[in-house]
Amino acid sequence: MAEPTQLPPVSPQLPDPAATPADQPRYSLRAKIGGVLSILIPVVIWLSPFQIEPTAKHALAITTFMIIAWITEPLDHAVTGLIGCYLYWALGVVRFPVAFNGFAEDTTWFLFGAILFGMVATKTGLARRIAYLVMLTVGNSYSRLLLGLIISDFLLTFVVPSAIARVVIMAAIALGLLEAFQLGKGSNVGRGMFIILTYTANIFDKMIIAGAASITARGLIEKVGEVEVLYSYWFLAYLPCSLLTILAAWRLTVWLYPPEKENLPGGAEFLRSELKKMGRWTPMEKKALAIMLIALGLWLTDFIHHRTPSLIGIGIGLLALLPPVGLLNVEDLKRINYLPVFFVASAISMGNVLVTTKALDVLTNVMFAWMTPLVTNVYSSTLVLYWTAFVYHIFLASEISMLGTSIPLLMQFARTHDLNPLSLGMVWTFAAGGKIFVYQSGVMVVGYSYGYFETKDMFKVGAWLTVVESIILLFLVPFYWPLIGIR
Repeated sequence: MAEPTQLPPVSPQLPDPAATPADQPRYSLRAKIGGVLSILIPVVIWLSPFQIEPTAKHALAITTFMIIAWITEPLDHAVTGLIGCYLYWALGVVRFPVAFNGFAEDTTWFLFGAILFGMVATKTGLARRIAYLVMLTVGNSYSRLLLGLIISDFLLTFVVPSAIARVVIMAAIALGLLEAFQLGKGSNVGRGMFIILTYTANIFDKMIIAGAASITARGLIEKVGEVEVLYSYWFLAYLPCSLLTILAAWRLTVWLYPPEKENLPGGAEFLRSELKKMGRWTPMEKKALAIMLIALGLWLTDFIHHRTPSLIGIGIGLLALLPPVGLLNVEDLKRINYLPVFFVASAISMGNVLVTTKALDVLTNVMFAWMTPLVTNVYSSTLVLYWTAFVYHIFLASEISMLGTSIPLLMQFARTHDLNPLSLGMVWTFAAGGKIFVYQSGVMVVGYSYGYFETKDMFKVGAWLTVVESIILLFLVPFYWPLIGIR
């Protein structure tokens, strides 16, 4: 695949993590077949003689249209979601406030606040400065630079809550490092850097409520599972996993991709020169850092004040738009891609309609009935949930689609069988981070588009880390989570 021509190091408009991959034809054979099936199958369900309530049956028909269209992508995910919400209302399945309920949910606006956050970090240059400072601190050998890239990726998750945007930022840095190494495509150094910065950008979004996928999952767990989901508890619950993943990803990459050159020519001087090019800390960077530290402090103490992450995120995002602060302006707001926001809103609306019409009960009985005999203890439950979600995600390329269509069913299953909705939802959401194919995420496609790693690299690294994460969960869920109040 051809190398893109000088991708910008930062981008004020965060890409849509649920968008159709750029290297996939918009009207592929899959999309054409999906377009036909997304009409025929719902019509069959609508007219079928199934012995269930008509309202539930009609809700299932429209939901089937949304799910098939999300899987096969004949339309943009957001457009499909809007059509589905409209059909719920227009065909009399539910009234307007229920059909479009997701647009009034705080989860939707949490994503909007997260997008504003990412714009601030990228526009001011704060994200790149943090990454260079981390790598300068960690070291300048190939092994240390890999560790620096992974740690930077993790830290940037707090200030750039879009995995795709982080890949673009980190890729610009990696390209500079490769130039200094005097190595290019096909080198182990290039493969190692690009595969791991891409994969960890994707998985860190599930350990912190940051990306669209985890934000969507949080909203559905609260809405359908009827439990409070705190940003601080989620972060604390996965903190040991985050640290272990950083170490595992680092050592795995060093082992799989031994370097042609061990040390960076010029050493730390290269990193210092890059920071020197950026100049001293600008007033804009200082302001951006200040408001982000305020937001992070409020998020991590939400177990005390119980203010929702969305309230804090939107508040800080709007603060950045005020003229005295001046970090963002109206033109920045106009450049935002609002389709991810619409997509999340429609996914939440779908879950609400399924609950209201009792169609969720029907789906739960079909999808999760086989799991009941296997969910006998915390160990089997963890493994069954993790690997079921992993396999399910193979068939739904978008992790937001995967979580949006399955979390409501999982929450109903948890409540029916007297299980903890929070712990089940967190395991299921985390499993969405496990990937072995490029098509499974727009994040992977963006990283792959640079041409430094191949699909076999994705499969190899993804398979190893997916197994590692499942082993970590086996210790985390039964032993650590109860200590912090998650049972």
